[in-house]
Amino acid sequence: MRMLITFAALFLSVVFVQLGSGGVAPLDAISGLDLGFSAAAVGTLGSAHFLGFFAGCWWAPRLMGSVGHARAFSAFTAMGTIGIAAHMMIVDPWAWAGLRMLTGLSVAGCYTIVEAWLQASVTNETRGRAMGVYRIVDMGASLVSQLMIGWLTPSAYASYNLLAILCCAALLPMALTRAAQPETPAAPRLRPMLAWRLSPLAAVAVVVSGITGAAFRFVGPVYGSKVGLALDEIAYFLAIYVAGGWLAQLPIGWLADRYDRRSVLIALSVAATLACGLTIAAPMAGPGAVYVAAAVFGFATLPIYSVAAAHANDFAQSAQRVELSAALMFLYALGAIASPLAASALIGGYGPASMFVMLAAGNVALAIFGLARRRARPAPDDRTAYAWVPRTSFLIGRLLGRPPRDDG
Repeated sequence: MRMLITFAALFLSVVFVQLGSGGVAPLDAISGLDLGFSAAAVGTLGSAHFLGFFAGCWWAPRLMGSVGHARAFSAFTAMGTIGIAAHMMIVDPWAWAGLRMLTGLSVAGCYTIVEAWLQASVTNETRGRAMGVYRIVDMGASLVSQLMIGWLTPSAYASYNLLAILCCAALLPMALTRAAQPETPAAPRLRPMLAWRLSPLAAVAVVVSGITGAAFRFVGPVYGSKVGLALDEIAYFLAIYVAGGWLAQLPIGWLADRYDRRSVLIALSVAATLACGLTIAAPMAGPGAVYVAAAVFGFATLPIYSVAAAHANDFAQSAQRVELSAALMFLYALGAIASPLAASALIGGYGPASMFVMLAAGNVALAIFGLARRRARPAPDDRTAYAWVPRTSFLIGRLLGRPPRDDG
C-alpha cells in the first residue's frame, strides 16, 4: 500500500496519458473515413505518430536534463493536448499527420519521464510489484481507450475536446505530487546494430512485431469499417485484440522460460499467420467471429516483442541491456512507421483482407528465419527471466532490471 501511495501520482498520470493518446488513434481513423480521407491518408496518420514517438524517445532524456522531470512532463503533455485539440480546427490529412507527430512525441516523452521517475524510486525488493501494477494500469487504460471509440462521435469537436481534457489532466497528479524529483538518468546511446549482433532473430522479430501491431492498432478501424462493423463493434474489435495480448503474457512467459525461445517465436509466428487467415475469413460469419479472430490475433502477436527481447537479453552483458532496450525499440519503430501506410494503401487498392495477407507474409518470413537461426547456434545455458516489455521508452531497460535466472 505504501508503494501504491508513493507511485499513485505517476500511475494516475499514465492513465490520463493513455486515455487521451490511446483514444485519438482509432478516433482519427474513423473520423478520417467520415470526412472523406483515403485509406492511405488514414495510414499516414499512424506512421506520423511513430515518427513523433521515436523523436520523443530520443529527446525526452535530454530535456529532462535541461529543465527537470516535472517541467519536461508539462511540456510534453501540453504538446499532446495541442495535437489532439487542434484536429477539428484544421481538417486536412497532412495537417492531422503533423498533429499526430505531436501526440506521438508527447506519448514518448511522458512515458520516458514516468519510467525514469519509477526507476529512481524502486528498489530490487519493490521492482517486481511496481512493474506489475504499472502493467495493470497501462493495459487497463489501453483497453478503456479502445472502448471509448464506441461512444465518441466521429469528426466532432466534443470528441476531440474530451480526449484533450483527459490528456491535459495528466498534468494534475505530477504537478501536485510532493515527491522529490529524482536525478536525471543518462540518455542511452542508440546503437541499432547492437541488437543484430547479439541476436539477429530478435532484431527481425521486433521489426515484424512493429509491422503487425502498428497496422492493427492504427489501420484496424479502417479494416473494421470496410468489413461492415458498426462504431461500437469496432471498439470491441480493438479492445478484444488488446485483451488477447494481455491474456497471453502468463502462458507465453511460462513457455519462454522453459523452452528454447526461438521455438516459442516460431510457434507464435505460425499462430499469427493462422490468425491472419482466420481474420480474413471471419467477416463472413458475423461480428462474433471477428471478435474471436481479434482475440486470437492479439494472443499470438502481442507477446512476440517480449519473447524477442528476452532472447536478445540472453546474450547481453548487464552493461549492454539499457542500450539493447533502446536498439530493440528503434527497430520496432522502423516497422511501425512503415506499416500503417503500407497496410492502408493495400486496403485502398485491394480490399480489407489484403492487410492481413501482408501481416501473414511478415510472420511467415519470421518463422522461416527462426528455423534458420536454430541451426546457426545452440540455445544459451543461462537465460534471463521472461518479462513483459512495454514499448514505451528507451529507458524501459533500466526499469525492468532483468535479473538472471537461477535455474539455468
